[in-house]
Amino acid sequence: MTVVSSGVVSADDPDWDPDEHVRFARYRRAFDEVAPADAASVIARVLTDPDKGMANSAVCDYLDRRAAELLTDPGYPAWRLEMTGLVGVDDFSTRRLDEWTLLRAMTLNEPWDAENLLAASNWLQLRTAEKFSGVTVLEVLAESGRTRRIRNIAESRLSATQRSMPAGPVH
Repeated sequence: MTVVSSGVVSADDPDWDPDEHVRFARYRRAFDEVAPADAASVIARVLTDPDKGMANSAVCDYLDRRAAELLTDPGYPAWRLEMTGLVGVDDFSTRRLDEWTLLRAMTLNEPWDAENLLAASNWLQLRTAEKFSGVTVLEVLAESGRTRRIRNIAESRLSATQRSMPAGPVH
């Protein structure tokens, strides 16, 4: 199955494989090989797969990889807008794009809301606790992160961050 050049993905396709794992691997390869400018057509075709859960998972996998690449890039907002239009029917992918956008705001020191971070998925809270060094973000997660693991990681990283900060002047 050539995802990029074929139309609707279905059992009528000559290269159809009934195994969703095989199709997922093909979709992943198609996303690996597609130029960013052509990704929208691949997403649209993958989302026609009759196994909606698997198709959404393949698309979300691509969104995660591309969002990580574009996180601090000025092109991120336009990319996100385009992707939101494509995946708008999939709540999971839409939420993941929203979470990437929150992560971007925190990364770029743009305004963000602690309530949005606390309402975010375990995926975002854990990723943030493990990789983010902003004191305010770590304080929020150390105090009210969703799981004990998230709170402990954030507390540990917060303590390490505070220890590494230069001491203020002695009076």
